[in-house]
Amino acid sequence: MNKRIKVTFESCGTTCAGYLYLPAAPAGRLPCVVLCHGFSGTMDRLFPHAERFAAEGMAALVFDYRGFGESAGEPRQLVDVEGQQEDLRSAIAFARQHDQVDSGAVVLWGNSLGGAHVISVAAGDAGIVAVVAQIPFNGFPKRVEGRSTWQTLRLMGAIGWDALRGKAGLRPYYIPVVGRPGELAVAATAEAEQHIQALTSGEAVSPWRNSVAPRALLGMMRYHPDEAAARLTMPLLVCVAADDRETPAETTRELAERAPRGELRSYPGSHFTFYTDPAARERALTDQAGFFRRCLRLRED
Repeated sequence: MNKRIKVTFESCGTTCAGYLYLPAAPAGRLPCVVLCHGFSGTMDRLFPHAERFAAEGMAALVFDYRGFGESAGEPRQLVDVEGQQEDLRSAIAFARQHDQVDSGAVVLWGNSLGGAHVISVAAGDAGIVAVVAQIPFNGFPKRVEGRSTWQTLRLMGAIGWDALRGKAGLRPYYIPVVGRPGELAVAATAEAEQHIQALTSGEAVSPWRNSVAPRALLGMMRYHPDEAAARLTMPLLVCVAADDRETPAETTRELAERAPRGELRSYPGSHFTFYTDPAARERALTDQAGFFRRCLRLRED
């Protein structure tokens, strides 16, 4: 049975909460996987992934970004790209300082927006041994399937109004992360219920909330991790879903192509398949764990 230890660390004056997973019988200092969840996500979605990596003999650290889940920070439910990158750097520093972690054997794993963060942060940290980016964000698609011009205008209006409230120091104007077609939401899809189930199932009480401050999308419009991918010095594995509409394969594959040591693997399914289908998640995790082991061995040679 793996061990799970609740931990906290400071990130620019904000306390972030997390859990460190350790193998049942750790032998010496361990390599460590730092895991990053996606847009508006909470770390409980990554507990199965951390368990899997710990079963492979690695330490695994999951955490909530500032303003989400169990971490401190105000306003709540506000995705701050630069702030989340800083939280990831603080999580890496925490892992490197832990007495059961080999400080020279830290690897990064990120999903969706977290996939963009691990690439961006690793580009400035040559000590990272390897990076896995699963269904990573690489800019918004030019056209969102199923979203009409009117719906796009409504969303842009919500973004603008929330941004104005932010400048005035007012409480955010929240909208749903996921909604049904025609609803005002960041993602309005026919599979809305399935998406919400994927984000809330598993734990008895998930801290995830179907609510976000839409001003965050302004920062994401300027966020292109492919530029950082070109600067990576360590191996990068990009895992894409063939039928992904949120982070389409035609945009995410560019991350692997631009990385000097990039690899690409494609899997059947949609953006949420790795959460809703345990078999699909296990296939990807098997490949990802094998990639990490290979990169860690190369470091030792």
